[in-house]
Amino acid sequence: MDLRSKARTLDGPVSDPSKLPKWNYDGSSTGQAPGEDSEVILYPQAIFRDPFRRGNNILVICDAYTPAGEPIPTNKRYNAAKIFSNPDVEKEVPWYGIEQEYTLLQKDAKWPLGWPVGGYPGPQGPYYCGIGADKAFGRDIVDAHYKACLYAGVNISGINGEVMPGQWEFQVGPSVGIS
Repeated sequence: MDLRSKARTLDGPVSDPSKLPKWNYDGSSTGQAPGEDSEVILYPQAIFRDPFRRGNNILVICDAYTPAGEPIPTNKRYNAAKIFSNPDVEKEVPWYGIEQEYTLLQKDAKWPLGWPVGGYPGPQGPYYCGIGADKAFGRDIVDAHYKACLYAGVNISGINGEVMPGQWEFQVGPSVGIS
């Protein structure tokens, strides 16, 4: 996934994405539109409290469209929303959830956190859901991420250490439909 960010000043607090203005960006700079017709329009879809700036600041998830109102190819939420809004699908009340695994790297060595530089860790086993400074490498970062998601209102349901040092996972959901 290739996320991008822009900042915008609003006249006051907004809690409904439909009350936010559409915005745009140059899609040729991101490989999402040709240079001769590069405008991409952002349609606000969801609002979250900003865990970094706090106060009345918000983070907004947007879908990307052409100026003619067609979803651009990387707008995967469009097809998902279409599927989930089908009456036959809606009556089934579909749930989904994700588990995202990631590995934290040492700042200067570009090597997994908790691994000897240029070497390999001991066998897997003690790191999965492990605790303590010798097993849960980067827990302070993981806990900060977890707290930021909770503050923002993300439907995060858990975190855990994975099978190798510096490897973590977070879970989001279950969520109903495209929410």
